[in-house]
Amino acid sequence: MPVNWPVLGVLPSVLANYDRLLEWSTDVLRLAGRAFVFKGPWASKVDVLLTCDPDDVRYVFTANFANYPKGREFAAIFDVLGDGIFNADRDSWAFQRKKAHALMAEPKFRAFVAQSTKEKLEKGLVPLLSHLAEGNLVFDLQDVFLRLTFDTTAMFVFGFDPGCLSVDFPTVPFAKAMDDVEEVLFSRHVTPHAWWKLQRRLNVGHYRKMATATKVIDESIAQYIAMRREAKNSSSGGGGGQRGYDLLGSYLDSEEEVGREMAHARGHVFERFVRDTALNFMVAGRDTTSSALTWFFWLVAHHPDVESRIVAELTRHAPANHPAQLHKLVYTHAALCESLRLFPPVPFEHKSAAKPDTLPSGVHVHRQQRIMFSLYAMARMEGIWGADCMDFKPERWLVAGGEKIRHVPSYVFLAFNTGPRTCLGKDLAFTQMKAVVAAVIGNFRVEVARGHVARPKLSIILHMKGGLKVSVRKREKL
Repeated sequence: MPVNWPVLGVLPSVLANYDRLLEWSTDVLRLAGRAFVFKGPWASKVDVLLTCDPDDVRYVFTANFANYPKGREFAAIFDVLGDGIFNADRDSWAFQRKKAHALMAEPKFRAFVAQSTKEKLEKGLVPLLSHLAEGNLVFDLQDVFLRLTFDTTAMFVFGFDPGCLSVDFPTVPFAKAMDDVEEVLFSRHVTPHAWWKLQRRLNVGHYRKMATATKVIDESIAQYIAMRREAKNSSSGGGGGQRGYDLLGSYLDSEEEVGREMAHARGHVFERFVRDTALNFMVAGRDTTSSALTWFFWLVAHHPDVESRIVAELTRHAPANHPAQLHKLVYTHAALCESLRLFPPVPFEHKSAAKPDTLPSGVHVHRQQRIMFSLYAMARMEGIWGADCMDFKPERWLVAGGEKIRHVPSYVFLAFNTGPRTCLGKDLAFTQMKAVVAAVIGNFRVEVARGHVARPKLSIILHMKGGLKVSVRKREKL
């Protein structure tokens, strides 16, 4: 157990275990009975309650939701996300969620997502993997998935395909800037506020990196907004908008409504609101999906029995390239759930107490107490998932002879959040991931490069450190 030293708090233990922070914090929670208060250095304001207790999750995220907003500390750490839905609380959050829900429920948008994904896989991902297979090349599959999801998410958000997924692997400043931002955001969680705020004043260290990346993001999104406005004004649904029903287009079509709801957010303020919304959705769509796919293919490559069952299922339901067919891939869905359980794309969730309270685990929280929920640790608790919790076992998700997915409460399986903040894009995410799995496993065998070690990267998103080095071989047609 880490010692909360006078003056220094747990800082010595954190620094000693920094390279294995996820595993170490899981060990701490296992020994502490699923909840532990990490005290930061004196006057640092970094005291954090870390818990992986499902009862705490249900209480904070649902039963007493009003007392646990994201909070000012969260907004300060994630300032690059602005007033987007991830940072927003109360009325602002409610309006943005309502707006996003209406868009995602729109049949035109769902059809656009399905068709765009299908085209990107058939004309982008499969040809690229075929090229790499012909050359028997070792490559970074995580990078490929990041490029794929950057393009598809940009299409859903902006109505344009930036062409990040290409055989020449082009450098896309927007995508690189998002990677830099995520690294800085993680460091802020384990760094005293006074330190990174001093960096901001001096424009050095992580703050300089953040400032540079933020500038690139702002300029890129401003360019997309200008392009989308021009396409909208030049003709009815012209330009990139001819292809579908994207988020940016829907917001531009309802600028007056957004202005009324968001405290008369007109002109520059409206542009900022759209910028924040677009960036939040880019992070949600690009990073979480690519992370989930990376760990999924690493796990499947090490479990040939799982791969065989997925291949058999794809054979039964070929061609699995339409939402109706993808819905039939029950075992594949179970394997994705199991991968998400073990390697949740967002390994921690954050809350802040508005008023003093006591959690079901018995821990007292004071006003403005920072609370972090470890999804990574939750998956590794025998008391929650059983003695085989460390095993990759898709069968744990199946019932009715393998024909249906077993219901697991969202406060236990937190990959898509729970309560009022449950992820709106859950169904779309599963559809997209199953489409990628069908396109890749249906056409190729993925082999992890010899000697490759998979380790989590220290980031707010659970990327694989150093990427996922693989080679692919063409599979005989199903």
